[in-house]
Amino acid sequence: MGRSAGKSSRPVARPVAPRHRLVTVLLAVGLLAGVAVVAGLIGYAAGRPSETDTMVAELERAEVARDVQQVADLTTMAREIRDQITPMVAAMTPEAAAGQKPDAAQVGRWQQDMGRIEAKFDDPPSGTTATNVARGGLRNAVQLVRLSVDAYAAGLGAPAGQQHQWLAMAERQGVLAVTAWSVAATQLDQINIDAGHGHQHVHLELGQHEGGFTADHESEGPGK
Repeated sequence: MGRSAGKSSRPVARPVAPRHRLVTVLLAVGLLAGVAVVAGLIGYAAGRPSETDTMVAELERAEVARDVQQVADLTTMAREIRDQITPMVAAMTPEAAAGQKPDAAQVGRWQQDMGRIEAKFDDPPSGTTATNVARGGLRNAVQLVRLSVDAYAAGLGAPAGQQHQWLAMAERQGVLAVTAWSVAATQLDQINIDAGHGHQHVHLELGQHEGGFTADHESEGPGK
């Protein structure tokens, strides 16, 4: 008698139902999507400027805009001052003709004018180092013009034997004023270029003296 066939003791793998496979796939896709979102948020947070960085950037932009306006205002003031002091300095330099020498009344008016011009530099606004250097150079030149005018006034009122000494001092101060102004005007030209205004020439047209600078030959204005 043959051996009867019985049930196998080996477990039989049951096929996964299609629905269970779909759920597994969806869960995997969802998990990957969640990881991608989290990674994206982390990357965004890491690359986004902090509140401090944003504030610093805004302050820097405001400073640039403020300096651009300061340079424009300083240049306008320098042109006005140049037009006022040119006849004074020209009359007190060694090159001035004898017939152009000012009298006491004229020098007295110049002294009053110089007081008003010097007052323009009182309480200066806070600017960048380059702008402050230009402003300080112009102020220094104006002070030298004031000393020249005062020395000339003293010479006109001095005894005959002392007049020459005072007038010679006034002439030397005038030459120093031209030189100092030329240096400041060159600095002013440079900061105008940096501010986007292009070349701006406010030099005194009184000839070149030792240590002084003359304006370049570039055309004025933006894009020049």
